[in-house]
Amino acid sequence: MASALQNSLKRTTASLLLTQSKLTSATATTNMTRALSTTALTRQATTSTPSAPSSDHNKASSTDFSSSTTDSAPVPPLKLSKEQRELLEEMIRVDQAGELGANWIYRGQYAVLGSDKKVGPLLQHMWDQEKHHLKVFDGIVSQYRVRPTALRPIWEMAGFALGAGTALLGKEAAMACTEAVETVIGGHYNDQLRELLKIDHPDIAELRKVVKQFRDDELEHLETALEHDAQKAPQHELLSNAIKQGCKAAIWISSKV
Repeated sequence: MASALQNSLKRTTASLLLTQSKLTSATATTNMTRALSTTALTRQATTSTPSAPSSDHNKASSTDFSSSTTDSAPVPPLKLSKEQRELLEEMIRVDQAGELGANWIYRGQYAVLGSDKKVGPLLQHMWDQEKHHLKVFDGIVSQYRVRPTALRPIWEMAGFALGAGTALLGKEAAMACTEAVETVIGGHYNDQLRELLKIDHPDIAELRKVVKQFRDDELEHLETALEHDAQKAPQHELLSNAIKQGCKAAIWISSKV
């Protein structure tokens, strides 16, 4: 029975990955078209609209991460040592990659369990929070001029496969996945907060607030998973440890690549 279930899961996951790859390619083409259109409109607006006075520009907050865009990213903090800058870049790159992966994990889980009246709304709520987290870190990457991970397509497919695969094993396995992921991410954010406390800069203080808030959100997801029978999943310890090790490996790889 276990062997049959594993073979079924492998076939289903392979099918999901193939579908996801096609969707990713189509989405990339659409996004490129939209980006070209947006660039053209922006240039047109720039040539026809006078620039705002410099005094008004100075009133704008340089730490409004959630509204930052690649076209208007403010200059990153200058008073940082080389070591601090490298540390900050690794943190931001990893956090963006982590929120990206979490987004696709919930996308995969929702694709399987979204119609469930009890679990569906719960997954949607956590997914919405991850969407917000990713949007904010996209802005932070832009603001600090950080090179994003080069493995984005891999993390998207891996996240979707993990989310859908655990959801196919049942609601408890899906919650066990959330429990494992959020345990690692919560601890990772705590480690980052300790490092950020060592850097004295106004923008870094704002970044600390963002990391702290997102850490709290992830720990809330952890509590939610525990409340919804995460530890009743089949082979819970084995499944949880495998996912945790995968998350830790992804964090290390994203910090470098």
